[in-house]
Amino acid sequence: MTAVPRRALGSQGLEVSALGLGCMGISDFYEPASEAEGIATIHRALDLGVTFLDTADIYGPFTNEELVGKAIHGRRDSVQVATKFGVGLDDDGTRRGVDGRPEYVRHACERSLRRLGVETIDLYYQHRVDPNVPIEETVGALAELVAVGKVRFVGLSEAGPETLRRAHAVHPITALQSEYSLWTRDVEAEILPALRELGIALVAYSPLGRGFLTGRFRRVDDLVEGDWRRSNPRFREEALAENRPLLALVEEIASAHDATSAQIALAWVLSRGDDVAPIPGTKRQEYVEQNVAALDLKLSAEELARLDEAFPVGVATGDRYEDMSFVER
Repeated sequence: MTAVPRRALGSQGLEVSALGLGCMGISDFYEPASEAEGIATIHRALDLGVTFLDTADIYGPFTNEELVGKAIHGRRDSVQVATKFGVGLDDDGTRRGVDGRPEYVRHACERSLRRLGVETIDLYYQHRVDPNVPIEETVGALAELVAVGKVRFVGLSEAGPETLRRAHAVHPITALQSEYSLWTRDVEAEILPALRELGIALVAYSPLGRGFLTGRFRRVDDLVEGDWRRSNPRFREEALAENRPLLALVEEIASAHDATSAQIALAWVLSRGDDVAPIPGTKRQEYVEQNVAALDLKLSAEELARLDEAFPVGVATGDRYEDMSFVER
């Protein structure tokens, strides 16, 4: 297994591992791991050269940032920590809806710094755009945090092209985090071209289709009780029945490469350009190792073309979320 390559994220000077680790599932939404297992998984990722860690205050809430903070203790200099604010949270974790007010930006940042045990957040995203607060005000507050050294680089999540341009005019945006995988290619039409025009990277979350593209979840009963995906439109039984045939080509190509379906799906995302950084999430060390191995997997032009043809935009049955009202176009 070769060393994980490094790449520039955006055009402001942030360098990260070409593959990141989404830490959300260690603590929330799926079947949480124990703290010891979660820390061991993060340590394995770091040992392999996966140094770009993604978390958010809402994961837990709060507990995922705390776990990441414990995992990077003593290894801070070799890690790029990304976290997010934007879903208003009271001190007890109660959600209050999206909040992009400057005073909340500052408040959320102080709390995240404390939980992570760091003096500076490497990449700080607005998790969801607040339709009631001009993006210029939110990004202005983030620029102030950069000026005083509490944040190094600024990002947005699930934002549309116009919001990106307005935000970037206030302070350089380093990365946009949005869902991107074989079965979620919505960003390709307008968002990805805007990112490339502005010199902003795409951080691709759920590059394995929330696990669907691994082939492990073919029926609802394959998900444990309490798994968030049980309420996801694409994972309902009737949707899964219609989506299952999509796996056939992925499995065929995986067999030809003596690889897993997950590795093929990840290799496809990695092929989209050096400005696309996938952050597959897992709580298991073995899957971290398999994901890293995907970096050595090179799909042929014919294989990439076949995948592109088999997975056009909108191919998946079911919306990405129950409520898609937050998604900007």
